[in-house]
Amino acid sequence: MFADMRKIAGLAWPVLIGQLAIIAFGVMDTVMVGRYSAVDLAALGLGSSVYISVFVGLTGVVLALQPICGQLYGARRYTQIGEEVRQGFWLAAGLALVGFFVMFFPGPLLAISRVPPALYERTESYLRIAALGLPASLAFRVYTSLANGIGKPRLVMILQVCALLVKIPLNLWFIFGGLGLPALGGPGCALASTVINWAFAALGLTLLARLDLFTPFEIFKHFCWPERRKQIALLKLGVPMGLSYLIEVTSYTFMALFIARFGTTTLAGHQITGNFGAVLYMTPMSIGIATSTLVAQALGGQRHEAARTLALHGIVMACAIGLGYAVIAFALRPAILAGYTTNAAVIAAAMPLLPIMLVYHIFDTFQTVTAFVLRAYKVAVGPTVIYAIALWGVGLGGGYWLGFDVGGLVPHWLTGARGFWAASAASLAVAGGGLFAHWRLVSERQARAAQGEHIDVV
Repeated sequence: MFADMRKIAGLAWPVLIGQLAIIAFGVMDTVMVGRYSAVDLAALGLGSSVYISVFVGLTGVVLALQPICGQLYGARRYTQIGEEVRQGFWLAAGLALVGFFVMFFPGPLLAISRVPPALYERTESYLRIAALGLPASLAFRVYTSLANGIGKPRLVMILQVCALLVKIPLNLWFIFGGLGLPALGGPGCALASTVINWAFAALGLTLLARLDLFTPFEIFKHFCWPERRKQIALLKLGVPMGLSYLIEVTSYTFMALFIARFGTTTLAGHQITGNFGAVLYMTPMSIGIATSTLVAQALGGQRHEAARTLALHGIVMACAIGLGYAVIAFALRPAILAGYTTNAAVIAAAMPLLPIMLVYHIFDTFQTVTAFVLRAYKVAVGPTVIYAIALWGVGLGGGYWLGFDVGGLVPHWLTGARGFWAASAASLAVAGGGLFAHWRLVSERQARAAQGEHIDVV
């Protein structure tokens, strides 16, 4: 067990540092804008929720490349990796076009929140600026998928840390103004991220072309147009993966849209709670990516029993760490909230949400790593169904019932934003149990199929 955990940790720590650098974008945005104005902070929470829904859903499709590259790398079929990467860039371009129009014209989504005109205008500005950086973000995810798939996450980490160092001064400049530029407030965060996305997407493409590590894949040795068969294969895996991400994130997005009805202060408290939860999420996500890489490579090499053992050890490792995080964060919650904002009303709104979010985090850790393991097996349809039932049904539906006290029978302490967070925690518990049971079934079937039985899994 400990040998497997060391392997997982060896791949997970660069992913964790890189992901923390990226999530620090959101932390800095929240902290800096929180000191600019409460209205801009609420707009940031609403706008980032919509952006993340679009971006993560599309990214999930592109990330189908990771298990594909991992299995091909384990099977030593290097030139086929280059073919898949070229097709991945075409796929990213098409998805970026769709996402751009959704974000540049966000009226239908923002109408759900029924926010006042001032908040609507700031949120719309944020989303339109962020839409300009979406194509670069998706192109960079192709680079990320390849690097993680072949077990080289440090190549991603270095760029993400450098991006953070650039983000700090750009945020200060664009949010608060200076050097002839007016203060932009919340939309300034989006402008800083857009500039960085384009710069580092170009740098990632340069590394793919110049580093000797990528030479065997012959990525840019040949030009190709989108191939129908390969695009269908990518979409067959990527669309369910993207839907899984989209279901997971939209359950959070619509929670923010509904919580917006409780007022700007409650929404700001929700934003802080969610942002800290996103910081905690980076560890199980990193362990999930590392575990998925090792499992995919083992499957490519036809080592099915090793793949199952690695998967189980990764899940156990992540859950133990997640529990430790929850205990520490619960003890330090006043200091954590004080670090986000000096607004006493916002701190009071966030304080009762944080303990519920920590329970949410424990279940989120379990389901996250299990979901990544299933993706290593190229299994995505079943998890999508599980997510839809758990997150939309139990989480969003239950949250609406509790939060708005439909029927008048909900205890007061479970109404409002607390009801939405409690239902979301319950939904992740249901999702985690369903995903784990599905993985057990899939892994057993694939192991038997490798021994000569032909069994389809989804």
